[in-house]
Amino acid sequence: MRLYLLWKLPSAWFMGIRVRSCDLEKALVELPYGWRSQNPFRSTYFAAQCAAGEFSTGILALAHLQGKPPVSMLVTHIEADFLKKASETLTFTCSNGADFANTIQKALDTGEPQTIQAQSIATLPDGREAARVRITWSFRLK
Repeated sequence: MRLYLLWKLPSAWFMGIRVRSCDLEKALVELPYGWRSQNPFRSTYFAAQCAAGEFSTGILALAHLQGKPPVSMLVTHIEADFLKKASETLTFTCSNGADFANTIQKALDTGEPQTIQAQSIATLPDGREAARVRITWSFRLK
């Protein structure tokens, strides 16, 4: 996975984003706090949090695309709420596995583009919620 990040998403690799787990139900992605991901205010840069949130939703979508006909996927919208100062490692969890399965299958069945808004919740090591990132994905049969 680290080589995939280096090759396909070098900024995520640089920030140290790591996949902790991913199955067809949910994905957990970790964003370490450090000089590569922080802003001048000694907290995690908002763009790094958005990148980790996008990655946690995207890897879950990719899991559902395995073994399927070629499908194009594209981010069409992003929203985020930052609830706590993030000055520790964050864990981003996306639990929209069933929603991805349904949306991708509908795109395959109809041949029409389909969209889904997936949510990734970032938590601090003590379990407090630090951010919510909502990514709208579009899927279209190639």
